[in-house]
Amino acid sequence: MIDHVSVAVSDLERSARFYETTLAPLGLSRLVTRPETIGLGKSYPEFWINHRADMAGVASGSGAHVCLRAKSAGEVDAFHAAALRAGGLSDGAPGLRPHDRVRYYAAFVIDPDGNRIEAVTFPADT
Repeated sequence: MIDHVSVAVSDLERSARFYETTLAPLGLSRLVTRPETIGLGKSYPEFWINHRADMAGVASGSGAHVCLRAKSAGEVDAFHAAALRAGGLSDGAPGLRPHDRVRYYAAFVIDPDGNRIEAVTFPADT
């Protein structure tokens, strides 16, 4: 249903380094580079970072976040670890999250601008 998503960033090159490192465990890499935007994806740009020079950090209570699908719990773990190494903050360590209708394995991080990013997988043994 969703073709692509984008987040605003205050420093394009810093964010490019962060996202290239963080999204690599999920199989995404930089595919498009333009003066004010960078597209990452597997076969086409499905995740964009857009430079906004005068933006303030994203408010922690904004409620917005982007969730990307991982193939395994190992990919979720690697995503979380990579984000922390790249300067992100943990917003929820990797782990199983049992809920009413579905059990899933996920991790949540916050990028240098305050954007909240999640990686999720649905283990077969749930």
